[in-house]
Amino acid sequence: MEKIRVLLVDDHVILRQGTRQLLEHEPDIDVVGEASNGLEAVDLTVKLKPDVVILDVAMPGMNGIEATKRIKQLLPATIVLALTGYDFDEYIFSLLEAGAAGYLLKDVSGDALIGAIHSVMAGEPVLHPTVMRKVMARARAGITHVTQEPSTENNLSEREMEVLKLAVNGKNNKEIADILDISLRTVQAHMRGIFNKLDVSSRSEAIISGLKKGWFNLNDIPG
Repeated sequence: MEKIRVLLVDDHVILRQGTRQLLEHEPDIDVVGEASNGLEAVDLTVKLKPDVVILDVAMPGMNGIEATKRIKQLLPATIVLALTGYDFDEYIFSLLEAGAAGYLLKDVSGDALIGAIHSVMAGEPVLHPTVMRKVMARARAGITHVTQEPSTENNLSEREMEVLKLAVNGKNNKEIADILDISLRTVQAHMRGIFNKLDVSSRSEAIISGLKKGWFNLNDIPG
């Protein structure tokens, strides 16, 4: 079984140690390293090439927002998951717009964190729907006209567009599989194809990309 390779980034040693102990009990998760700030996170991501980087927002030196930007620039396929004590709108928007696949608060349970790691690896969102809608609204700020038909830039297949539209409507992979009467594995394959064609690594990024291209209306997103 191929393990999910995880890098932990937090300036509090005790929190890193506690999270590491939690994750090391999971047979399919391997904590490959730890970093105490954003600069170390970028360096270790390039060196270790983890599947998922779990990072805090507020850290000395380089913060989590700047670290996420650099990680996504250097290794676009790397998934970044924020785990922080701050729920400020500016942090949420900045992290997700920098390319983070999800945003969790540190009061989540261990099971929720483990579930979130598996979710982002499968392309599933780990955001509350209300937060997702606020993020999408921010992404659409300044654009007054939204077309109802896909733009000429659209290089997704008809089935990939169906999958993405259902994702925009808040459906998870299992629900999409049931609605389209296809296997879960097929949905995951379509998601990977969508990510590759849009040059993104998460569902949140894919939806933002579709909105910016005018493929969807904000009313399509559940609030």
